[in-house]
Amino acid sequence: MNILFVCTGNTCRSAMAAAIMNKIAVENDLDIRIESAGIFAEIGQSASENAVKALEKYGIDLSGHLTKPVTDELIEKSDIILTMTEGHKMLLRSMAKDKVYTLLEFSGSEGDISDPYGGDSEEYEECAKEIYDALVDVAEKIADM
Repeated sequence: MNILFVCTGNTCRSAMAAAIMNKIAVENDLDIRIESAGIFAEIGQSASENAVKALEKYGIDLSGHLTKPVTDELIEKSDIILTMTEGHKMLLRSMAKDKVYTLLEFSGSEGDISDPYGGDSEEYEECAKEIYDALVDVAEKIADM
């Protein structure tokens, strides 16, 4: 199964989600391939410093992350696309049809993952925790598929 995480710039939320999901997948022996991208991302930027620091608390190294934009090819090869907001979902819906959900929606919750961009380290840590908690539920759902 191929999962694509999408946010705006691919420097924070989707990058953190992909890295966290990868850790959860390894720990639970899930056969999934994970990528992340941003709707307005440039190619090759690093993850934000606070995102890197927030994931260190989970034993995850995000320092090697490089941003990339959402492409038709990424959408096509993805089985599930998980966006950070309803707005991202709406932007992708025409291309991704019935395989795009917000992360919280797919996890059985509702709402958006707030963008910590430009915020302090505490905001990033809260965002990472919200993403982590949702992804534990996503992993259970995927394991049952």
